[in-house]
Amino acid sequence: MSYAMAAPLQEAVYQHLAGDAGLNALIGGAIYDALPAGPVPETYVSLGPEEVRDRSDASGAGALHRFTVSVVSEAEGFAAAKTIAAAIGDALLNGTLVLSRGRVVGLWFERASARRTGRAGQVRRIDLRFRARVEDN
Repeated sequence: MSYAMAAPLQEAVYQHLAGDAGLNALIGGAIYDALPAGPVPETYVSLGPEEVRDRSDASGAGALHRFTVSVVSEAEGFAAAKTIAAAIGDALLNGTLVLSRGRVVGLWFERASARRTGRAGQVRRIDLRFRARVEDN
Protein backbone atom coordinates (compact mmCIF):
# COMPACT_ATOMS: atom_id res chain seq x y z
CA MET A 1 0.00 0.00 0.00
CA SER A 2 1.05 3.54 -0.54
CA TYR A 3 -0.33 6.54 1.30
CA ALA A 4 2.16 8.67 -0.60
CA MET A 5 -0.46 10.05 -2.97
CA ALA A 6 -2.81 11.28 -0.21
CA ALA A 7 -1.38 14.81 0.01
CA PRO A 8 -0.98 15.16 -3.79
CA LEU A 9 -4.58 14.01 -4.30
CA GLN A 10 -5.90 16.47 -1.72
CA GLU A 11 -3.89 19.30 -3.28
CA ALA A 12 -5.14 18.38 -6.76
CA VAL A 13 -8.78 18.34 -5.58
CA TYR A 14 -8.33 21.71 -3.88
CA GLN A 15 -6.58 23.30 -6.87
CA HIS A 16 -9.10 21.88 -9.32
CA LEU A 17 -12.06 23.22 -7.34
CA ALA A 18 -10.36 26.56 -6.70
CA GLY A 19 -9.72 26.92 -10.43
CA ASP A 20 -13.25 26.10 -11.56
CA ALA A 21 -14.94 29.27 -12.83
CA GLY A 22 -18.48 27.94 -12.44
CA LEU A 23 -17.97 26.93 -8.83
CA ASN A 24 -16.18 30.15 -7.98
CA ALA A 25 -19.04 32.19 -9.43
CA LEU A 26 -21.25 30.53 -6.81
CA ILE A 27 -18.95 30.73 -3.77
CA GLY A 28 -16.45 33.46 -4.55
CA GLY A 29 -13.39 31.33 -3.86
CA ALA A 30 -14.50 30.21 -0.39
CA ILE A 31 -12.87 26.77 -0.52
CA TYR A 32 -11.01 25.61 2.56
CA ASP A 33 -8.79 22.77 3.61
CA ALA A 34 -8.81 24.26 7.12
CA LEU A 35 -11.23 26.95 8.19
CA PRO A 36 -9.62 30.35 8.64
CA ALA A 37 -9.50 32.07 12.01
CA GLY A 38 -12.37 34.46 12.53
CA PRO A 39 -15.63 34.69 10.64
CA VAL A 40 -16.29 32.56 7.57
CA PRO A 41 -18.57 33.36 4.63
CA GLU A 42 -22.25 32.43 4.82
CA THR A 43 -21.58 29.64 2.34
CA TYR A 44 -18.31 27.80 1.78
CA VAL A 45 -16.79 24.51 0.62
CA SER A 46 -14.58 22.43 2.88
CA LEU A 47 -12.37 19.43 2.18
CA GLY A 48 -13.17 16.77 4.72
CA PRO A 49 -12.41 13.27 5.94
CA GLU A 50 -10.67 10.61 3.90
CA GLU A 51 -10.40 6.84 4.10
CA VAL A 52 -7.72 4.96 2.18
CA ARG A 53 -7.37 1.28 1.31
CA ASP A 54 -4.56 -0.56 -0.39
CA ARG A 55 -5.10 -1.30 -4.06
CA SER A 56 -1.56 -2.26 -4.99
CA ASP A 57 -1.15 -4.99 -7.56
CA ALA A 58 1.60 -6.64 -9.61
CA SER A 59 2.07 -3.45 -11.62
CA GLY A 60 2.87 -1.31 -8.54
CA ALA A 61 1.64 0.62 -5.53
CA GLY A 62 -1.86 2.00 -5.54
CA ALA A 63 -4.66 3.03 -3.23
CA LEU A 64 -8.38 3.69 -3.17
CA HIS A 65 -9.20 7.03 -1.53
CA ARG A 66 -12.71 7.82 -0.35
CA PHE A 67 -12.89 11.52 0.43
CA THR A 68 -15.55 14.04 1.37
CA VAL A 69 -16.12 17.54 0.07
CA SER A 70 -18.69 19.51 2.05
CA VAL A 71 -20.90 22.47 1.29
CA VAL A 72 -21.79 24.43 4.43
CA SER A 73 -24.36 27.21 4.22
CA GLU A 74 -26.42 29.44 6.44
CA ALA A 75 -28.52 30.57 3.47
CA GLU A 76 -32.25 29.89 3.58
CA GLY A 77 -33.26 26.47 2.25
CA PHE A 78 -31.17 23.85 0.52
CA ALA A 79 -31.47 25.11 -3.07
CA ALA A 80 -28.27 27.18 -3.11
CA ALA A 81 -26.26 24.48 -1.34
CA LYS A 82 -27.50 21.84 -3.78
CA THR A 83 -26.54 24.03 -6.74
CA ILE A 84 -23.03 24.36 -5.31
CA ALA A 85 -22.86 20.61 -4.62
CA ALA A 86 -23.79 19.92 -8.25
CA ALA A 87 -21.06 22.31 -9.43
CA ILE A 88 -18.51 20.44 -7.28
CA GLY A 89 -19.54 17.13 -8.81
CA ASP A 90 -19.39 18.57 -12.32
CA ALA A 91 -15.95 20.08 -11.71
CA LEU A 92 -14.43 16.90 -10.28
CA LEU A 93 -16.04 14.36 -12.55
CA ASN A 94 -15.68 16.29 -15.82
CA GLY A 95 -12.11 17.41 -15.30
CA THR A 96 -8.68 15.89 -14.95
CA LEU A 97 -6.88 15.92 -11.62
CA VAL A 98 -3.13 16.35 -11.99
CA LEU A 99 -1.11 15.00 -9.07
CA SER A 100 2.42 16.02 -8.14
CA ARG A 101 3.08 12.33 -7.50
CA GLY A 102 1.24 9.42 -9.01
CA ARG A 103 -1.84 9.55 -11.18
CA VAL A 104 -5.58 9.23 -10.85
CA VAL A 105 -6.80 6.07 -12.56
CA GLY A 106 -10.46 6.81 -11.93
CA LEU A 107 -12.72 9.17 -9.98
CA TRP A 108 -16.33 8.40 -9.10
CA PHE A 109 -19.16 9.96 -7.10
CA GLU A 110 -20.37 7.60 -4.36
CA ARG A 111 -23.07 9.39 -2.39
CA ALA A 112 -24.27 12.60 -0.80
CA SER A 113 -25.90 13.45 2.50
CA ALA A 114 -27.85 16.68 3.05
CA ARG A 115 -28.87 17.71 6.55
CA ARG A 116 -29.49 20.60 8.90
CA THR A 117 -26.92 21.19 11.63
CA GLY A 118 -25.92 23.87 14.08
CA ARG A 119 -27.99 25.67 16.63
CA ALA A 120 -31.69 25.35 15.80
CA GLY A 121 -30.86 23.64 12.49
CA GLN A 122 -29.92 26.94 10.83
CA VAL A 123 -26.93 25.53 8.97
CA ARG A 124 -27.33 23.38 5.87
CA ARG A 125 -24.59 20.87 5.15
CA ILE A 126 -24.16 18.63 2.15
CA ASP A 127 -21.38 16.04 2.31
CA LEU A 128 -20.35 14.68 -1.08
CA ARG A 129 -18.36 11.47 -1.03
CA PHE A 130 -16.05 10.58 -3.89
CA ARG A 131 -13.84 7.61 -4.61
CA ALA A 132 -10.49 7.97 -6.38
CA ARG A 133 -8.22 5.14 -7.49
CA VAL A 134 -4.61 6.29 -7.63
CA GLU A 135 -1.36 4.64 -8.72
CA ASP A 136 2.19 5.65 -7.91
CA ASN A 137 4.52 6.34 -10.84
